[in-house]
Amino acid sequence: MACPRPLSQCDPTSLPPGLPGGRWPLPLSRRRREMSSSREQRSAVFVILFALITILILYSSNSASEVFHYGSLRGRARRPVNFKKWSMTEGYVPLLGNKTLPSRCRQCVIVTSSSHLLGTKLGPEIERAECTIRMNDAPTTGYSADVGNKTTFRVVAHSSVFRVLRRPQEFVNRTPETVFIFWGPPNRMQKPQGSLVHVIQRAGLAFPNMEAYAVSPSRMRQFDDLFRGETGKDSQRPRLQHMPYHYYEPKGPDECVTYIQNEHSRKGNHHRFITEKRVFSSWAQLYGITFSHPSWT
Repeated sequence: MACPRPLSQCDPTSLPPGLPGGRWPLPLSRRRREMSSSREQRSAVFVILFALITILILYSSNSASEVFHYGSLRGRARRPVNFKKWSMTEGYVPLLGNKTLPSRCRQCVIVTSSSHLLGTKLGPEIERAECTIRMNDAPTTGYSADVGNKTTFRVVAHSSVFRVLRRPQEFVNRTPETVFIFWGPPNRMQKPQGSLVHVIQRAGLAFPNMEAYAVSPSRMRQFDDLFRGETGKDSQRPRLQHMPYHYYEPKGPDECVTYIQNEHSRKGNHHRFITEKRVFSSWAQLYGITFSHPSWT
């Protein structure tokens, strides 16, 4: 029976029997498609957030003397990564039991470790978020007014594993609903001696409610490719190579050491080498100047 007026204005009693209020259930195939699409969206959102966290940690773990020019990403004509194709089940390996990493979040908050959070009183707003993600060994005790206490996921780099596990009252028992995601290069996570995976599994015996996953080697390669695509750099710390400051003094002072010392020196009569190179790089783009050996463009 057709309704000549908008459905909201129709008398529900005049409609054919269906759901309460005259609503008809969605076809099963459509409901399945919508549920599948919703799961894909949640998975994609979580993968994007985790990729963002990983890149943030990778940036911060690079040499302090290296400078990444974020402005160089503006206007870059490059096809974005399709995170929907990154399977959740293939990317994260359960360390305690046989589980699958949950991706139940539609809205997430990433709480960084920046001192800019102090005095913001954002704790209540962070607590209201559906899911809250924290990094490494950033505590909440004593800071909850600004950073909240709720922790849905805690992403822990290999270099912070011991700092987290040594404070179980802060990181494991304080928020028992927390899911831990540990990540690092395979040679760090599964070393022949002192494997971090074994350390985490032993901690799981002491804390049976602890839920922990490790990022798979294949997913780590994906993150590394993502990092390289965005920055042009490998996420691994580059090997140090001695380069003399002067070509005519092969045993003279190292170029990199000289640059860093002079950049941060408070004494006069010296070059701010790193700052100078930034200026040169800017001029090269503005005026078509070409620098080589090495290139500063």
